[in-house]
Amino acid sequence: MNKIVVFFVLIGIFSFSANFAYSQEIGLATFQETAQVLVDRSILQEITASITLQTTSIQEIKIPSELEKMIREDSRITSVILTNQEECILGVVNESCIMINVLRNPEDKGVIAIQDSTKEIGESYIHDINEAFDTDAKFHSVYIHTDDQFNRGLETSGMVSGRGVISSVYTMPMEDSGSMYEKISGLLIPKEIREAGGFYETAKNLSFEENSKVTFSIIPMENSSLMQLKVSANYPNSTLNISELSPLEFLHTDELKRSQYFSGGFYPLNSIFQILILSPESTSVSNVKGSFIPTQIVDGEKIPTELTKQGWVFDPEQGERIQGKYLFGEQSSVKANMLQFSIGEEKEPTVTETSFDESIIILIIIIIGGIAAAIFFLKGYRK
Repeated sequence: MNKIVVFFVLIGIFSFSANFAYSQEIGLATFQETAQVLVDRSILQEITASITLQTTSIQEIKIPSELEKMIREDSRITSVILTNQEECILGVVNESCIMINVLRNPEDKGVIAIQDSTKEIGESYIHDINEAFDTDAKFHSVYIHTDDQFNRGLETSGMVSGRGVISSVYTMPMEDSGSMYEKISGLLIPKEIREAGGFYETAKNLSFEENSKVTFSIIPMENSSLMQLKVSANYPNSTLNISELSPLEFLHTDELKRSQYFSGGFYPLNSIFQILILSPESTSVSNVKGSFIPTQIVDGEKIPTELTKQGWVFDPEQGERIQGKYLFGEQSSVKANMLQFSIGEEKEPTVTETSFDESIIILIIIIIGGIAAAIFFLKGYRK
């Protein structure tokens, strides 16, 4: 079982908290909001900004319980995807897609048998899926994935598509991202989350950008399903000679606010901003405007040791792949200027270490490690 599954199974099963001797009680909710900016200077020479709302609770993203149970208990289904991503598979042009992705049946011999078996599964679910999404998608084709190119295109992981996965594809007229986001969120996300603002509102605004796309996913796990609503926008040829970075510029906001859904307690790990920089040569971050959170090195990883503080954790902060997380601490928002930094030559790493209770470290490793896995695996890049 990989890290993403471990993380969301833990969230689905536990609602735990831990007492710091010097701070308030920490809670972990099933609902997670994540903002990410990917700066790809290595391969695509583009920047991708995204907002993801996800949960394992069908009370927070309201998939019909019978449908969720059927999908989760079907051992061949790996995911169900609704997207207006351009060309969800080869041959689909200017149409939105619903993809019911299944594992290949070893007993199916030959392409025709594989296609027939996959279509049969798709046909048994598409009526209920159309009802849940208020869509009228019609059968288009069966697509056999031979690599993970569509993981990269749809910003998903191998659990969604990839070698050994076959998609029963249904199409419908192309829908613009703004309309699609409002429709899906209005159907599936409860009023108390929609009216709580936060990353939900940022995603809504991002969906009206001309270059934005919307993807909704259901990924079955052992005891629950991961439901994920994601809005992303690509900025081609935007990394050339870039040295100063203001990440919120690509989310089209001057301030990133946390959801008021978390205002009833202290949930420092349920709203996270993440930056990922891929570079063809070794580089580093410098001139960071925001503060750094104290950390401790555990098994070679930086673990934050003060979750009430607002600030950055970069791990690593130099090399060909730089990863940074910004935690809100006890604050409810962060201004754009607090997330600015420079990209330049390698430098001595910033070290801010402090002692910490071992049991709390274990919890943070599980949570932070799981969040990182969710973001990176769902993006489709591998370490």
